Amino acid sequence: MPRLHLKPGREKSLRQHHPWIFSGAIARVEGEPSSGATVEVLDAQGAFLAWAAFSPQSQIRARAWSFEAKERIDATFFARRIAAAIAARAPWLTGSDAARLVHGEADGLPGLVVDRYGEVLVVQILAAGIEAWRETLVAALLRHTGATVVYERSDAEVRTLEGLPERCGALHGELPEMVEINEDGIRYRVDVAAGQKTGFYLDQRVSRQRVRALAQGREVLNCFCYSGGFSLAALAGGATSVLSLDSSAPALDLARDNLRRNGFAAAQAEWRDADVFSELRRLRDQARSFDLIVLDPPKFAPTAQHAARAARAYKDINLTALKLLRPGGLLATFSCSGGIDAVLFQSIVAGAALDARVEARLIGHFEASPDHATALCFPEGTYLKGLLVQKG
Repeated sequence: MPRLHLKPGREKSLRQHHPWIFSGAIARVEGEPSSGATVEVLDAQGAFLAWAAFSPQSQIRARAWSFEAKERIDATFFARRIAAAIAARAPWLTGSDAARLVHGEADGLPGLVVDRYGEVLVVQILAAGIEAWRETLVAALLRHTGATVVYERSDAEVRTLEGLPERCGALHGELPEMVEINEDGIRYRVDVAAGQKTGFYLDQRVSRQRVRALAQGREVLNCFCYSGGFSLAALAGGATSVLSLDSSAPALDLARDNLRRNGFAAAQAEWRDADVFSELRRLRDQARSFDLIVLDPPKFAPTAQHAARAARAYKDINLTALKLLRPGGLLATFSCSGGIDAVLFQSIVAGAALDARVEARLIGHFEASPDHATALCFPEGTYLKGLLVQKG
């Protein structure tokens, strides 16, 4: 068995069950482990720390599978982890036939994401260790879910850091052109093959529920609307009108289709193909105003190195949105950027309120839905954060 020997004092995070081992923590590699191979990780005195998957091209040189010395990393191990991940989500699956079934490190499967859309599973294989066990994992997923289709969307940029090519395509069964899901009584068509993420923003389900509960009688502006998740939730909650902005024409076409399929009045919804930054300023110049605004932009800062530029972008859209809010209006504003933590995000929005010269108060927080739970010892997994702000 190949071994990784850590430098003195570099074992603390592993003893706290943080799963990542960076290249700089490794004193030497014993043996010649291939990409994805299981290695034994030892501290500087030779004591066992973990079994991990080796990734020779990544700065995250290994990811821990288990911290139990007696554990065997084999097909049975992965089947157990898959079964446990699915069982853990059972309480959260009522009211929807779509959910995240496996969420990487939170389920002891670093680099694996599995989303369920009805009978379709969408798999993202993002690390060398998962790549080495792909066939075993797909077999376990089929056995424990009864799904008829497994489709791979391993097209995330992070694969290049692992020395892995991007890859998409069916792993089992035939993917339909569109998959339809039902979330809390709202039907959405999902473009699994070409849509954003794995086709839909499952992590925002609870946030959509809250926006739905707040929307009664309100005029709503939904920015970065994608396929209309927040827009349809607001209409279902009794919004009088929703203006939705996005710069993707295909996403807006899908959103319009979702509107029709749910029987909402077309006159209540306007879909505008526009750059959100520019369109917010145009709405301001037109003296438009709204009772509820949703800002759910794409990832502006994938890492902390991008934080300064991202902070400017977040401040820009929040400042203008606060100006567009009527007194007493609500702003639901989000960041999915790993490089922007919750404290910094709140500071950015507070600065936007000051610059907009408006009084605002924080009345609630948003976070990812429970099927996107993160491990307590792995704070990097907590990426989605949001604020519910009321204008004075």
